[in-house]
Amino acid sequence: MMKKLLPLLLALMVISCASDGPKSLSVFRNTVSAKQSYRIGYGDVLYISVWKEEALTRQTAVLPDGNITFPLIGDVKAHGKTVRELKKTIEKRLAKYMAGVALSVEVLKPNSMMIYIIGKVNSPGNFLINEKISVMQALTLARGLNSFADKNKIRIFRNVDGKDHMFMFNYDDISKGKNLEQNIVVERGDLIVVQ
Repeated sequence: MMKKLLPLLLALMVISCASDGPKSLSVFRNTVSAKQSYRIGYGDVLYISVWKEEALTRQTAVLPDGNITFPLIGDVKAHGKTVRELKKTIEKRLAKYMAGVALSVEVLKPNSMMIYIIGKVNSPGNFLINEKISVMQALTLARGLNSFADKNKIRIFRNVDGKDHMFMFNYDDISKGKNLEQNIVVERGDLIVVQ
């Protein structure tokens, strides 16, 4: 029964994505600010507030060099740190200038949470993801495969600690409920290539 319903569900997902408009998921909202373990990336917009210090409360973006600039302490490395780690770093550096610093760090816009889908899809491009999604779900963001796509030759490229890795994905297998381990969760910076 489930095998018969799967193609219908996939078709509905593609149709619903086709009417969504912008290439992003707006699920993120304030959930990441509560998750202190979120890893900050290039382009993320942060809101840093120091209690009772209006002049030290501000929005700031993570620059291409991975730093943010903050009053009194200058450049601070943010890329790759968790929200909790960045908070501790700023508190420690501000402690030289003020006693009892009460600080909060929130991620306003997780702009670094991008994946890239190219090749024979209906709407290739870069997509902002704000929740954990699988390769199959990512392909729906690109409005599905076009009629020229080779469903058996989909590759996912991922860079981990400077090393490139490649994963194979067979659309037909997944849509038939086979080899589901191929339907991995995509990560920030993944490139999906549909031949």
